Amino acid sequence: MNTLFKLGALATATLVLAGCASVNFDQTLEDTNGSTNSFSQGKLELSRTDQQRQARSKLTDELLAKPLSMDDAVQLALANSPAVQALLAQSWSDMATASQNGRIANPLFTFERTRMGPELELGRLLSFGLLDLLTLPQRVSIARGQVAQAKVQLGASVVEQVTQVRQAWVRAVAAQQSLQYAEQVNTAAQAGAELARRMQQVGNFNKLQRARQQSFYADSAAQLASARHATTAAREELIRQLGLTDAQADRLKLPERLPDLPKEPRQPASVSTNATEQRIDVQMARHQLDVAGRSQGLNLLTSLVDVELGIRRDTVFDDAEGTKTSRRGYELGIRLPIFDWGSARRDTMNAQSLAAANRYESTVRGASSQLRESYSAYRTAYDVARHYRDEIVPLRKSMAEENVLRYNGMLIGVFELLADTREQISSVTAAINAYQQFWLADAALAASMIGKPTAMGAMSVSGAAGAGAEGGH
Repeated sequence: MNTLFKLGALATATLVLAGCASVNFDQTLEDTNGSTNSFSQGKLELSRTDQQRQARSKLTDELLAKPLSMDDAVQLALANSPAVQALLAQSWSDMATASQNGRIANPLFTFERTRMGPELELGRLLSFGLLDLLTLPQRVSIARGQVAQAKVQLGASVVEQVTQVRQAWVRAVAAQQSLQYAEQVNTAAQAGAELARRMQQVGNFNKLQRARQQSFYADSAAQLASARHATTAAREELIRQLGLTDAQADRLKLPERLPDLPKEPRQPASVSTNATEQRIDVQMARHQLDVAGRSQGLNLLTSLVDVELGIRRDTVFDDAEGTKTSRRGYELGIRLPIFDWGSARRDTMNAQSLAAANRYESTVRGASSQLRESYSAYRTAYDVARHYRDEIVPLRKSMAEENVLRYNGMLIGVFELLADTREQISSVTAAINAYQQFWLADAALAASMIGKPTAMGAMSVSGAAGAGAEGGH
C-alpha cells in the first residue's frame, strides 16, 4: 500500500510538471510584438478565425487604397502575406514540439486472458518508463529552454521578414523613380538623333557627327529597356514580399519618390547603447548553449541504461473448485548495455556542447564588429546621399541654367544643350541610387541593432558614386 501511495504521489508530480511545459502562443505573440515593436508595430497576429481573417482583409483594402509608404508596406505584409502566417504557424508548431519533449510518455496497459483446463487467468499490467519519470524535471527544464529558444527565433524571423519588406519597398520606389529619368534621357537623345539626321540631310552635319548623336540615342534606348525591366522586377519582388494576389497587385500604388534624408544621421552613441547580451543572435546562441549543457547530462544517463517499471495484478478463477485467487506484484525491466555502451552518442553530445560553446563565443565576439560595420555602411551611404543632395545636384542644376542662358545668347548650340541635359539627368539618377543605398543601409542597420544581421552590400555605396561619374561623360 505504501508503494502504491508513493507511485501515486510520483504520478501526481509528473502531471504537474508536464502541465508546466504547455505553450501559450497568444502570449508569445504579445511578447514578440513587444520585443520587436519597431519592426512589427505591434501588429503581429496569427489568424485562426474567420473574424480575424476578415479584419486582415479589410486592413489590406484600406492600405491598397492609397500610395503605400514604407511603414504601410510592413503593416500590409504582416496583415496580408501568407508567408508571414506560415512563419507564425511553424513557430507555434516548433514550440509545441519542444514542449512535448518535456512530457512523459503515456503508460502502457496490458491485458491477458489465458485458460488452462478448469483455470481461467486474467492478467493486468500497467507499465511506464521509470527512468523517464525520474528524469522528468530535467527534461521539463530542457523543454523550457527549447521553447525559449523558439521564441527568440520567432523574433529573429520577424525582424528578417520586415527588413526584407522594407528593402524591397526601397528598391521598387527607387526603380520606378529612375525609370522616369531614363525616359527623359531617351526623349532628349531621340530629339538629338532626329535633329542630327535632318541637319545631315541639308549638309550641315557630316556622317560622324550624326553617328555620334545616333549612338547616344541607341545607348539610351538600351538603358531605358533595362530600367523598365528593373522596375518590373523590383515591383514584383515587393508584391511577393507583401503576399499580394493578382487583383491586389493591380491596385498597388507606390509613392513617386523615396523619402527625404533625415535631418541628422543616427549617432554612434545611440547605436552602441544596445547591450550585446540583448541582441537576438547572442540570445539564440546562449539558449543553444544552455540547452546543449542541460541535455548532455540527461543523454549521458539514458545512453547507458533504460528502466521500465510495471505494476501487475492477476486473478485466477478455478471452475472446478469454485475459487478466485488474486496476485499482485511489480515488474522491473532493465536494458542491458551489452552491445552498445553509448560511446558514439556521448561523443555526439560532447561535440554538440563544444560546438554550442564556441558558437556562442563567436557570436559575442562578432556582434560589436558587425554592428560597427553596419553603422559604417549606413553613415557612408548617408554622407554620399547628402553630398549628392547638397553639392552635385544643385551644381548640375546651376550649370544647366547657365547653359540655357548661353543657348539663348547663341553662345552654344542645341546639341551642347541636349548633352548638358543628359548629364544633369544622369546626376539625378545617381542621386536616386545614393538615396536608395541609404535607405537600404538604414533598414540593415535597424536589423543589426536588434541583433539580426542583414546582408547589405557595402560596395553598392561606391557604386552610387560610380554611376554619377559615368553619367558625366
